[in-house]
Amino acid sequence: MNSIDPKLTALQFNEYINNQDIVGLSSLMTEDHTFIDRDGNGDKGKESMTNGWIGFFKSFPEYKNTFFRVQSQDDFVVIYGYAIWKKGSEPDYVIWTAKIEDDLIAEWHIYEDTEENKRRFNLI
Repeated sequence: MNSIDPKLTALQFNEYINNQDIVGLSSLMTEDHTFIDRDGNGDKGKESMTNGWIGFFKSFPEYKNTFFRVQSQDDFVVIYGYAIWKKGSEPDYVIWTAKIEDDLIAEWHIYEDTEENKRRFNLI
């Protein structure tokens, strides 16, 4: 059961991403945390994903997410916005979803910004 609004948990997680705060990210992951990229590739486990974020930030030191819309239904959060991989690069529009368990991120999933996915997640 969540004691914090699930949207706030997702927003805090993203704040940690944007600040490349590994300790913060790890503190908001469940032990069996799952990450799924837009191609459907996944990684499971807090320790594995903590190491994954370390490598990601080494590869993309200027990475930042900007959110336009954050909505939730119970413990499921849908986010629409864009990522910037490098300062000055074109925005990479995506949809993120987060499953929240006990105020922690159980799953962080990235989807392509398509009309089909926007309909799927009630963004249009």
